[in-house]
Amino acid sequence: MVAEYTGLNIREIGEMDLDEYMYYFRDAFIHSMNQTEDGRKYLENAYYYKQTKPDRARLRAKFGKKK
Repeated sequence: MVAEYTGLNIREIGEMDLDEYMYYFRDAFIHSMNQTEDGRKYLENAYYYKQTKPDRARLRAKFGKKK
């Protein structure tokens, strides 16, 4: 996936530092998921599941301010 995304060959990828490889892998995964509607839904859900704090402004807009 990284080779296809970056255009680098396997040898060049093998010489990368791990953090650089992981960066490109993450970008390649996001790029491939954005190609389909199901993939975009997956990425949106993954974003929401990762959140640890409530979006208070959005909740207030939907339910109104607590009195």
